[in-house]
Amino acid sequence: MQAPLSERRVFITDTSVIFAAVQNLLKVSRAKSVEIIQNDEARKAVCKLTNDYVNFCKECCLYASQNISRTEPLQFDPGHYRCLWTSFSLFAVLYTPEPGFDDAPVGDDLMEWLNTHYVQPSTQEGDELSSQERPWEDPAFWPYLIRTSLRGLSKASAFFLNVLSRHPSTYLQSLSQQLSPLLTNHPRLPQFSAEKDFAIASRRWKDKVKTLRLELDRVPEGERDDGYENWWDRFSDIVGILEGQEEVIKRVCTELGADWKEVCCVWGIFVDTRLRRHDLPDIVAQVLDEMPPDPTDREDMVHSALFLGRPTQALAEAAQLDMWLAAHLADLMEPVELIDSEPDDSELSLRQHYILAYAEYLRTDPSLWRITVDYMYSCGEVGRGMADQVLMRVPLHLEAPKDADAAGEEAARIRAGHLAGVLKDVNETCFEYQREEIRRMVCRIAAQSFIREKEYGLAISYCTSAEDWAGLGRVVDLVLEEYIAQGKSEPARAETQVTSADRVIYPLSQALNDTGTKIPAPGVFLHRLMFAVRFAEFHQRRASGDGQGAAFDVVTMFREDIAPKSWWAVLLCDALELLQNGGPMPFTSNDACLLIQKLEEIHIAVGQGAADDYLPILRRVTKRGEKHALQRLEVVRLALARYYARCGAIGVGGRPSGWNY
Repeated sequence: MQAPLSERRVFITDTSVIFAAVQNLLKVSRAKSVEIIQNDEARKAVCKLTNDYVNFCKECCLYASQNISRTEPLQFDPGHYRCLWTSFSLFAVLYTPEPGFDDAPVGDDLMEWLNTHYVQPSTQEGDELSSQERPWEDPAFWPYLIRTSLRGLSKASAFFLNVLSRHPSTYLQSLSQQLSPLLTNHPRLPQFSAEKDFAIASRRWKDKVKTLRLELDRVPEGERDDGYENWWDRFSDIVGILEGQEEVIKRVCTELGADWKEVCCVWGIFVDTRLRRHDLPDIVAQVLDEMPPDPTDREDMVHSALFLGRPTQALAEAAQLDMWLAAHLADLMEPVELIDSEPDDSELSLRQHYILAYAEYLRTDPSLWRITVDYMYSCGEVGRGMADQVLMRVPLHLEAPKDADAAGEEAARIRAGHLAGVLKDVNETCFEYQREEIRRMVCRIAAQSFIREKEYGLAISYCTSAEDWAGLGRVVDLVLEEYIAQGKSEPARAETQVTSADRVIYPLSQALNDTGTKIPAPGVFLHRLMFAVRFAEFHQRRASGDGQGAAFDVVTMFREDIAPKSWWAVLLCDALELLQNGGPMPFTSNDACLLIQKLEEIHIAVGQGAADDYLPILRRVTKRGEKHALQRLEVVRLALARYYARCGAIGVGGRPSGWNY
């Protein structure tokens, strides 16, 4: 199954808007407990949406017919879109009339459909005949006049009947003058406000036709041929059509190369002017016995099934012509109760079967995922399960572009932490269809993509959105691992990313607690997150020269017990340059005392054999053993002692009570 190309993709996308409108109509009707078939307003809406499909098929057919240069060849030729147009418009005529016209005679609607889609005779034929001095000598003259009479093309018929005023036969001259007003004044239902008036006018018109027949029969046998044609036989065929003679109509249509459709449409104009839609299948069945449809012509098979009132068969034939046609016909057939809405053994209704088959076709083009899931989500539990799988497999395109200049505005917004592009669309779709679990799954997938790119700030954001607390903990660990892996270099790239995102991350985490959201082991995950954010912020401030802010972060991490004990030694070593700074003193004497207390706790614990609890991170950062780590801490001890001494000398802070160091 070939993926849709350009013109087909436009066709699919634009008609999906109509499909969405149909689903919205059904949703509103269900909410109001309204049966479409029993509500005039709802039926009028269905009629309007059906005609929207018809009009768009027409527009696509006309576009495909244009002789213009194209960037790529058409995937489907104009003839294919014409088949969709003819089939959908026939469905509209037969099954979705305006409310109040369900039981109205259908002949005029069918003739309009026939003349719109199967134009005969051609304009070129008329032009050629009208240019001749004696057109009745042309073999095409009478077939042309008979065809215009069949099709109700009264202006063309009247023109050539007027031409016969120059015919050598005075009998034909007289008869043509009588026939012309009968054709131009043929009563048609749309001309009347009441069917009763139409019926009365039709009877009077039929009486005039009988009079014409009597006049025709009086023509002597020897005057019925003009040397080119037996004009009497041809004229008699036209009168026979007006009389509604079934056999004449069938024979004439066969001679003209017309098929069963023309006979059926003419039937409601001349044979039975009060033919109803529900009576049509019986008439069509009779005609098809003598003039069967072409089994090799899929369009003809769709039309015959629709004429016969067999919607299920019409859908089967339509699926062979184009799955789009079957899906959208089925979508309209179910609410107007043409097909059963109950599921079969596969747990799918007939409508759902064709909709999902069409959606599977759409999956050949991954870029159409949004439309694909719209169709799937309209198909019950089975469809929802299929749509969920599609959403979880939508390419999110979150990888950073290799060429920075190639990154568009959309990619820039994503990497700035905003929902945009495909990821935004997926989230909106999940929200629209209330697929919260799928939304969380997609956020987890996005988080994994950001983790692979070491975009830890974004990874934390999406883990939080997915409420993936275990994943959040893993990201925090990875953030801290970045620091460990880079040792005592400038602040790690991962940390600055976390810092740039912490105004989103930390408030969101806090909000989850404030609203009472149950987070598994919140003390574990939120504590680690708070430390990672504060630690990253400390390094950012230290690197930017904000010694006061960096010092505040260090003290806060110790005082509020944010920092894990395994990181105490690292924090003290990282604070060394703040202690040795010859400029403004960022720590108060109380702050310095706190740092000294923590340092002493480390030394005491290590002396008691707890080095693995207090020094593992520092050992990894320095990439040396315990001895070197302790030497680093001795440097910190000396710096703290000098700093505290400076505090006492210049009166910074105050000496805490009970201080015996």
